[in-house]
Amino acid sequence: MLKEKFKHHNIILGSSSPRRIELLHGLDIDFITNKIAVEENFPEHLKGSEITDFLSRKKAEVFDLQPNDVLLTSDTLVMISDEVLGKPKDADDAFQMLKKLSGKAHDVITSVTIQTTNFQKTVNHTTKVFFKELTDDEILYYIENYKPFDKAGAYGIQEWIGFIGVERIEGSYFNVVGFPVHLVYKLLQEVDLR
Repeated sequence: MLKEKFKHHNIILGSSSPRRIELLHGLDIDFITNKIAVEENFPEHLKGSEITDFLSRKKAEVFDLQPNDVLLTSDTLVMISDEVLGKPKDADDAFQMLKKLSGKAHDVITSVTIQTTNFQKTVNHTTKVFFKELTDDEILYYIENYKPFDKAGAYGIQEWIGFIGVERIEGSYFNVVGFPVHLVYKLLQEVDLR
């Protein structure tokens, strides 16, 4: 459906995340990937989705778009009790993050920005994830075997830890994987290509 709309346009995914690439492929559209690295810092007064909105737009604004380009950028964070959990620095950091998530609920917030030369819109989605109590052995096994150092909150729901640890979620599963594809689809439908 979207393929026809964008047949004369270049859709660019401003991310190198294998999970986002896989999820965007699921919408049956053609796109290329091109990530430009930006410092993922943000003003301290921002909270929750304000942070991911800010970073998603920041990632978009570094691109020099041509008139037929349609850019998608995104940012995901994990929050528990107002604390932001980014990507872990090392195995010890990952262990501490997973200990914090163990036996509790946390929010996974993802923002997506779509941008052309004359259009920009940012949307976000929050999913609440409920973890069982994780044993130290389970956490260590996961870190050692899955090395979740490129994932916010030090875990991927689609991996072993998600299978054994996630009791339930409220919201989009795909959002926790890294991309709220239902919102991306809606955004792409809304884009005015004139």
